[in-house]
Amino acid sequence: MNLKISLDALKALKNQEFRNLITGRFFIILAFKMTSTLLGWWVYELTGDPFSIGLIGLSEVIPAVGCALYAGHFIDMNEKRRLLLICNFAYVVLLGSLLIPAWFQGNLGFTNDEVTYFIYFVVFLTGISRSFLGPIVPAMIPKIVSKELLPRAITINQTTFLAASVMGHAMCGFLVSLLQIKGTLVVIVSSLFVAFFFYFKTKPQHSEFKDQEVNVYESIKEGLHYIFKTKEIVGALTLDLFAVLFGGAVALIPVFAKDILQLGAVGYGFLNAASDIGAGISIFTLTFFPLRRNQGKLLLFSVFGFGACILLFGISEYFILSFLALLMSGILDGVSGVIRGTIVQLKTPDHMRGRVMSINSMFVMSSNELGQFESGVAARLFGAVNAVVIGGSITMLIAVVVRLTSPKLREMEY
Repeated sequence: MNLKISLDALKALKNQEFRNLITGRFFIILAFKMTSTLLGWWVYELTGDPFSIGLIGLSEVIPAVGCALYAGHFIDMNEKRRLLLICNFAYVVLLGSLLIPAWFQGNLGFTNDEVTYFIYFVVFLTGISRSFLGPIVPAMIPKIVSKELLPRAITINQTTFLAASVMGHAMCGFLVSLLQIKGTLVVIVSSLFVAFFFYFKTKPQHSEFKDQEVNVYESIKEGLHYIFKTKEIVGALTLDLFAVLFGGAVALIPVFAKDILQLGAVGYGFLNAASDIGAGISIFTLTFFPLRRNQGKLLLFSVFGFGACILLFGISEYFILSFLALLMSGILDGVSGVIRGTIVQLKTPDHMRGRVMSINSMFVMSSNELGQFESGVAARLFGAVNAVVIGGSITMLIAVVVRLTSPKLREMEY
């Protein structure tokens, strides 16, 4: 019985096109997570100000959210593989440009403030690219695998994301310790080149509107109308937006690692990877033992528990307790992530996947990056510990409110 479940879970991986797409996604997410970990550490070293970490998220979220609606229309109307390759290459150029201050700051006479502003500028440009890149792979998957294997493929996609996240966060701490910032950037750019190689091996995916003239405004309006009339999608996206917005303690991990727990770069890497390790555990388990019922109730319970773990992390003064709190938050976030992702994919028709996935990415990006900014602001106003405790408490409250006000999401099963 267990062997049959395991084989069923891996059926989607027999598809070479899916394997190439997922392998490319692994290496690009690996690069993204190493980058986010590195920039948080780098900027905090340059400024010593928690608020400066929050500005990294704000620098990315403004262009990413601002371009998201048009990006969804553009993805639906154009060949997806070519767009994926263009966005991937844009990241190579932009993150590669950070090698200049990393290697030559002293020789070129850059001040710490100038390097910090340059980092914000590069992050701003990556936000534009990310608004297009983020939704493409989820929009391509349903065209590659059959509908009966789609839930498995979504879970494998989530597993790949979390495995890359764990490795990216943990590796970055070791790499900074061994190779310093400049060597870590070389590894990041190399990972992006590997992702490009696997994406290049995929087949073109042409638009279903190839021979049609589609009005941009009407196309965007159609996507928004579909989402807001589908209550399960609205509930899942709203829950993700506000829970992660206020529960984004990860943004302040550099502060906790250096100033509260007195950890070095390696300890910072482990602490930063803890939530992703937890999410990887839950998603790996769900790959082989998928949820059969009560997914809506489990989603709400997971978000409430996630907030409780963030609160515990905020008050902890011990590395082990902090690590375990973040690990458990990741386990619960992994469960909610799989449920949310499956709901959005199963409720979306093929011809609207680019637009719906872009709006989904807009919610995810805005929650993560605005959450990073909110954490930085709250840390400056109330202190890092109080900011995390308040955020965890609000996340728990949001889960209770959504449970009481969204019966369709609460009773959702698939």
